[in-house]
Amino acid sequence: IDLANKHPRVNILRPGCGVGGHCIAVDPYFITAEFPMESRMISTARETNNYKAFWCAEKVKNAMLRFELKHGRKPAVAMMGLAFKPETDDMREATSLVVIQKLTEAGCKVKVYDPIAINECKRRIGNAVEYATDMYDAVLNADALLLLTEWKQFRMPSWGVVKKTMNQAVLIDGRNIYEEQEMKEIGFDYMCIGK
Repeated sequence: IDLANKHPRVNILRPGCGVGGHCIAVDPYFITAEFPMESRMISTARETNNYKAFWCAEKVKNAMLRFELKHGRKPAVAMMGLAFKPETDDMREATSLVVIQKLTEAGCKVKVYDPIAINECKRRIGNAVEYATDMYDAVLNADALLLLTEWKQFRMPSWGVVKKTMNQAVLIDGRNIYEEQEMKEIGFDYMCIGK
């Protein structure tokens, strides 16, 4: 990971909810199509990457199922980050699209926020979700918070405000940008990937 991230245009390879976009996510398929026997490891890596979006959705669905059984109502999920990486509105092959589909199919109320990809999300999925005006609006009355894109502004929110405005303090960190111990000390039920 450290070696791959030394490339001047690539600093997005890290454990998380899957790599999206049109290049890194798609180019390996050209290699595997041309050299199927020699590229089995690449095929396995792509399968693993594709699975991460479903894993993330399942983590949220399972947490929300427990919530629903306990409280007798469908949960509300706040999602921060829609683009496949920060600093873009590009949602091609974005994990958020898979997660939104799975959560809405499960009956969850989903409210999303991204600094610049809101209009692209509206173009792609319309009114399937509710759109927040900022990250604090997204978590208002949410039963769980799911981080999918590691925008700088998401790295250090006012956790006291976030926790106070949420119904339940459940945090699923799809990019491993928060410290587990710190989140638990604040009072979040914290889940991440690969730890």
